[in-house]
Parts: sequence; structure tokens; C-alpha cells
Amino acid sequence: MSLAGDFAQGAVVGLSIAAPVGPIGLLCIRRTLDHGARAGIAGGLGTAAADAAYAAVAAFGLTAVSAALAAVMLPLQVAGIAALGWLGVRTLMQPPATSAAHGAHTGLFAQTFFLTLTNPATIISFAAIFAGLGLATGGDAGRATALVAGAFAGSLAWWVILSIAVGFARARITQRVMTWINRGAGMLLLGFAALLAIRLAHSVRPMA
Repeated sequence: MSLAGDFAQGAVVGLSIAAPVGPIGLLCIRRTLDHGARAGIAGGLGTAAADAAYAAVAAFGLTAVSAALAAVMLPLQVAGIAALGWLGVRTLMQPPATSAAHGAHTGLFAQTFFLTLTNPATIISFAAIFAGLGLATGGDAGRATALVAGAFAGSLAWWVILSIAVGFARARITQRVMTWINRGAGMLLLGFAALLAIRLAHSVRPMA
């Protein structure tokens, strides 16, 4: 297959992994409602960058990197859950923003990049899909690069579309409604954090 074809397939994979709504999507939606589409796109860029990093590990067959990630994944997951819980509490208590905050875009990029890296399902998903479609190359640097670039583009495309769509709805939402959206988003983020904590506790629990 041509490199353009590999790029296209990588884009489809990146889009399919980014599209399901989870804590990252919820965070980007809420920040878009608070600060506009640019904030949501900044968050999407952070997620897409982390997706591309994990896609590179899967596409290039970087076993040493995979081993290093496995060694630090538990503390990363704990840190990610703690950060998600903190964001949930902050969202629950924070009043709606009345204007774009300075540094909001950079902060959201860093948040989503870190939270995406703490999710081991991302690299597992890329590795499984690439292998299942016969796209995992390991030794073909050109093809692997096309796959990673496509995964980044597909993931980012989803976040751009989502942020623009939510941005259009932003002007029609009152402050009162935004207050309730913040409360609901905060509760959902706390729920995601609790669910991830329960799953992590079950995964590390010693066998009886």
C-alpha cells in the first residue's frame, strides 16, 4: 500500500480512538463552553499529541519504550486518577467563566496530554488495531511515520470538529445553564475518576 493509503488508515484509527466520549472529551467540551472553540482545540491538540506518541510506540515496534512505560504505568495511572478527581472537584465548585482566561489554552493542552498518557488502553488499542489490520511495521520507518502522522491527524480532526460544534452552541447558553453544566460535568469527572480507581484496584489486587 502507498504511504498515502497508510496515512489514511492511520487517520481512521486515530479518529476511531478519539471519538468515544470519555473524561477527556468532557473536559474539552466544558472548556470550550467556558473559553471558546480555541480552548477545546488546544485540549484536542494535547490529546492528539499523546495519541501520536503511543501510535509511534505501536507502529515503530519500540519494545524498549513499551517496557519503560509498563514499569511506570501504575504511578502514572494513580497520578492521572488524582488529577481527574481534582479537576472534577474544581469543575464542580468553579463558577462559569465570563471571559477567556489567560493561559487557559496552554493549561488545557498540558492537562489533556498528561491525562491521555496515563491511560494504558490507548497504547493497547493502537497496538491491537495496527496488528489486526496488518499495519504494525516495526522495521518500515516510512510506513510507520505515515501511520503515526495519520493517527495524529485523525485524532486532531475529531477534536477540531467537536470544539467548533460546541463553540457554536456556546453563545446560546445562559450563565444559569452553564452553572448546572459545570456541576454536572464535575460530577461526571468525579465518577470517571472513581470508576478508573476501582478498575485499577481490581487490576493490581493480588490473586487469592
